[in-house]
Amino acid sequence: MSQPPPRERFLAALRTAVAGGALSKLTLGKYRGADTTLRNVYVRPVELKAGPHLCFVWRHTDRDITKNLPPEEGIGEIGRLLGGSFLDAHLFTPAQSVQFETAPNGRPRVRFKTADSAPPSASTAHDRAKDRLIDPSSGWLRDLGVTDEQGRPRSGAAAKLRQIQKFAEILQQLVRASFGPDPVDALRVADMGSGKGYLTFAMADLLGDRASITGVERRPDLVATCNQVAAAHGITSHLTFQAGDITAQPPGQLDVLIALHACNTATDDALFAGINAGARLLIVAPCCHQEVRPQLAPAPVLAPALRHGIFAERQAEFLTDALRTLLLEAQGFETQAFEFISTEHTAKNLMLIARLDPSSNASTRAAAIARARELAALYGVKTQALARHLGIDLVG
Repeated sequence: MSQPPPRERFLAALRTAVAGGALSKLTLGKYRGADTTLRNVYVRPVELKAGPHLCFVWRHTDRDITKNLPPEEGIGEIGRLLGGSFLDAHLFTPAQSVQFETAPNGRPRVRFKTADSAPPSASTAHDRAKDRLIDPSSGWLRDLGVTDEQGRPRSGAAAKLRQIQKFAEILQQLVRASFGPDPVDALRVADMGSGKGYLTFAMADLLGDRASITGVERRPDLVATCNQVAAAHGITSHLTFQAGDITAQPPGQLDVLIALHACNTATDDALFAGINAGARLLIVAPCCHQEVRPQLAPAPVLAPALRHGIFAERQAEFLTDALRTLLLEAQGFETQAFEFISTEHTAKNLMLIARLDPSSNASTRAAAIARARELAALYGVKTQALARHLGIDLVG
């Protein structure tokens, strides 16, 4: 007996998951409809007073639209969307994942994969505001133009609000891991290149008087605006902004240095400034990797690939940030690199974390320098900004 078509097999798996209470989440992707702002649809189970429902989130470039549907109606809506305006779908349960995809030739297929380990059960709570570390109705978010009077994201600001919430989650975890849940002394934090102050205010909101935070920004008009907003909301006791360049030495000794989307070697300048200021935690999101690419003279095995400009660009980004992690390890830090927000918001979404490692010693630091030199030699790179700042010769 022949199997049902892939779409019907996927919908059957969905009905079984919903009926058994096993649905964790479902995503619809590869949108091909008329709405140029729509990107994805996300579905999760929720428990309302009226009983179980499916919560749909239509994610647009400038807003999210949420609607709760009864299970049968929700399954019908997914069936209407799947294979029509959305070409792909991914269903998750604790036991398995099911992927429906449409090949370039238009032929659909479905894949079933047993989960290696059970993912955490999806929350069915309808009101998830309590899970947000930053209250969307905070006055500073409104004054900075992110949300309206009801705490809803303004047009074009939904991705920014998600970025703020994600950054707060990451920061909370890093601060607890680096300084404990309740530091004895107020943490000294500098945000170098703070811009419009979105994430600087988020830090102040999250940490409160447990931190003394300074935003450093070279544009005086932004400094003035941010100080006015801080004063309007009575938080100038632990949050101030001052005019300055990202290459300048941060104000005094630091515990935490942050530099997000500092262009090209400004990220290296910020990292070096944080090291000099004694910071135990460095958080950067690099941008515009221009320094290394003109130097690329790769090993013969890489040369045929890197003749393509896009490959050379990506390798330059990889090499720059990989060297940064090794050079930070050579200074006694342990490092992490990960994507911290969706590429829907920005393609420059890599975050580098460096935490002072008490177990680091002369041997591990020397090994990190040796690895950095080996990596640089593979690509023919002889110099890099952070290495120069630290007095490390990559040629050896």
